[in-house]
Amino acid sequence: MAVGLAITSEGGQYYNGKVTPFVVLSCLVAATGGLIFGYDIGISGFFPAHISFRYNSPGHDCQLLTTFTSSLYIAGLIASLFASSVTRAFGRKASILVGGTAFLAGSALGGAAFNIYMLIFGRVLLGVGIGFANQSVPLYLSEMAPPKHRGAFNLGFHECIAMIKGGWGWRVSLAMAAAPASILTVGALFMPETPNSITQGSNDHQKAQRMLQRVRGTADVEAELNDLIKASSISKTIDHPFKKIIQRKYRPQLVMAILIPFFQQVTGINIIGLYAPVLLRILKLGESASLLLSAVVTGGIGTVLTIISMILVDKLGRKILFLVGGIQMLVSQVIIGSIMAVELGDHGGFSEGYAYLILVLLCVYSAGFSYSWGPLTWLVPSEIFPLEIRSAGQSITVAVSLVFIFFTAQTFLAMLCHFKEGIFFFFGGLVMVMTTFMHLFLPETKNVPIEQMDKICRQHWFWKKYVGDVDEEGKM
Repeated sequence: MAVGLAITSEGGQYYNGKVTPFVVLSCLVAATGGLIFGYDIGISGFFPAHISFRYNSPGHDCQLLTTFTSSLYIAGLIASLFASSVTRAFGRKASILVGGTAFLAGSALGGAAFNIYMLIFGRVLLGVGIGFANQSVPLYLSEMAPPKHRGAFNLGFHECIAMIKGGWGWRVSLAMAAAPASILTVGALFMPETPNSITQGSNDHQKAQRMLQRVRGTADVEAELNDLIKASSISKTIDHPFKKIIQRKYRPQLVMAILIPFFQQVTGINIIGLYAPVLLRILKLGESASLLLSAVVTGGIGTVLTIISMILVDKLGRKILFLVGGIQMLVSQVIIGSIMAVELGDHGGFSEGYAYLILVLLCVYSAGFSYSWGPLTWLVPSEIFPLEIRSAGQSITVAVSLVFIFFTAQTFLAMLCHFKEGIFFFFGGLVMVMTTFMHLFLPETKNVPIEQMDKICRQHWFWKKYVGDVDEEGKM
């Protein structure tokens, strides 16, 4: 359980420490927030039929399903902005506890619902939980983990999705969110606060030192503690982090906080994650095959590739995974679009062989996403912000992500009807743009201590002109 590391600090010293059972257990509990996020996205497809079919109008059905699905994202968006102030003032642990409690309430209400309005209100509470948990958990993981293993710890947040069949499947599925929510809520009561949050929220440097010694498994933490104290002193001079974050010297972090979650949502992954059954019925594979692929791709393949990403991210770095994953996704989308353009024509339909080829290509596409844009979207923004704007920056990341999940949920079916097979070329073009952007503009954060991230921006060929020597107002 003990892995040694030594990272150069600002003063030329080294960060000492090892991976301790204490920090592993704390991060495992916190990472359940990511499991719930993926679970609640996946469960959107299980809109209860006996409630839906009591209405005569298909349009009314569609509007109810849209409201049910989208209410979570709207609530999460608003909650994530409020969570910034809670996380900054009361610590990461407080926001995790609020998120877990909201999850529990939402899952209980959803499981007991007897009308559509109870279901929607339950989804709103789940959205509040997502807003708070997604804002605080990635920060908690990045701050608790040793720099050398920060990527692997943070990728544990990446989501997994569960599905349950049966007449009561929708009710059991909605209520089962209570299981990981209980772990998150109860665990949050016993989890330690991060040393970064302790120094930011109080002047008790001795308490921060004791916690740092405990999570690093060594008494020699002076170099890292000095960096934390310096970052905290800067943080306490900031009264309005959302106003501060738009200053020129924070331009690289702000751009990444906005574009990375935006790019993730326009990779086209929601073709599979939200509407795989709809897509595969169009491909003439039938209902059973549609459900099978949805479960296999979003569950099994995603889980295995995320584990591989956890192994590789701190060895190869973030940029190489973005690059390779993006190329894999692009090639898969172009081939799928080409097959559909040639075989479907104006009338639709193609052979069983081509249908299964597309199924395999969808799996290849999902695999590329699962070790790159899936988990890294949560890792990179949570580690690049300096302490004084870290909470606000993570709130922006969560808000942008939820806005475009909502937008995709609202527009995908209309885009599919109008673009047909062209939708794969559309998303493929976006993947090419985002892969090129990450290659050119993302500074490599592998093994860099979290309180020294500003250094890599000063050394980057493009961003150094924004974060050179600046005054207190953020001007050159």
